[in-house]
Amino acid sequence: MSPAAASSGVPCLPGYVLFMCLRHADYVNDDQKVESLLTSSINAIKKVLKRNSEDFQMTSFWLANTSRLLHCLKQYSGEEAFMTQNSAQQNQHSLKNFDLAEYRQVLSDLSIQIYQQLVRVAQSQLQPMIVSAMLESESIPSLAGVKPMGYRNRSSSMDTDADGPGGYTLQALIRQLTLFHDTMTEHGLDPEVEGQLLRQLFHCINAVTLNNLLLRKDVCSWSTGMQLRYNTSQLEEWLRANSLYQSKAAAMLDPIIQAAQLLQVKKKTSQDAEAICSLCSSLTTQQIVKILNLYTPLNEFEERVTVSFIRDIQTRLQERNDPPQLLVDTKSVFPVLFPYTPSALSLESLHIPASLGIDFLVRV
Repeated sequence: MSPAAASSGVPCLPGYVLFMCLRHADYVNDDQKVESLLTSSINAIKKVLKRNSEDFQMTSFWLANTSRLLHCLKQYSGEEAFMTQNSAQQNQHSLKNFDLAEYRQVLSDLSIQIYQQLVRVAQSQLQPMIVSAMLESESIPSLAGVKPMGYRNRSSSMDTDADGPGGYTLQALIRQLTLFHDTMTEHGLDPEVEGQLLRQLFHCINAVTLNNLLLRKDVCSWSTGMQLRYNTSQLEEWLRANSLYQSKAAAMLDPIIQAAQLLQVKKKTSQDAEAICSLCSSLTTQQIVKILNLYTPLNEFEERVTVSFIRDIQTRLQERNDPPQLLVDTKSVFPVLFPYTPSALSLESLHIPASLGIDFLVRV
């Protein structure tokens, strides 16, 4: 079943239909039918995902349906803890003969595997855009001519959608995030799970951006700091506009926001050093020192950061006991949680569109 074909029905329709088939097997008290239906469904989902291992849409679709089937097994288990939000009609649909708690664990493990595939696919599509969009493209046009000494003749990547690593703008990155968001919403993926995926993607944006900043002298300047702060504010605005701010994805950007501010603040007096130490709480000592060492003046009137100023910073930050690594792990994946999300949908009202071609199913 293609996600596009299923879009004519209720979100997570395959998940509901599989559960209704299970209810029938439970009703007729056929344990072999229950076991074969669940086992073959789980194996079929695994096969589809293996065949479509790079397809975000297909992975999102089956994550939504697998987690919905898991929620249904809980909602209609007959266990009181899962019945508190059910209507009287929904409680009548509870399973009568079998305890499927073991299968709930299998489906939970499968959901985690599918989520990890979704993270991998989304990151592989997003990662080539990040450096160009966050550090190189000029989303503030007035800054186009403001580049540090020695880098002014470099061409900038103003191409909106050019293929290849050099051509992505911030708008292209935001369009990709919007596509992910719209796809997951259309498939009926739980908002909490979508929020966790976006938090993961914002961690990736932060890690790739910060790592490049720490390795490239040409982007450690006041103008890049200005550009980076603008870009992060646009990403925060995108979260707000899509009611996704509660996902805590924005907090993932704290290190690059602080790096942007570090590039913009004064770096001369002991008061400046004190301000930098309190400002850069999400950056390690090594990262702060590296950015100060790489900092490139905009013109001959701006001084380089002095060695004594950097030593002052190091002395002040000694008590922090920061981890020694400089770069952020871009492959780090946060553990995912699938909070129980019962559905208000009444199973007897479920309509299966004829276009799906599954008319061999008969409502009993």
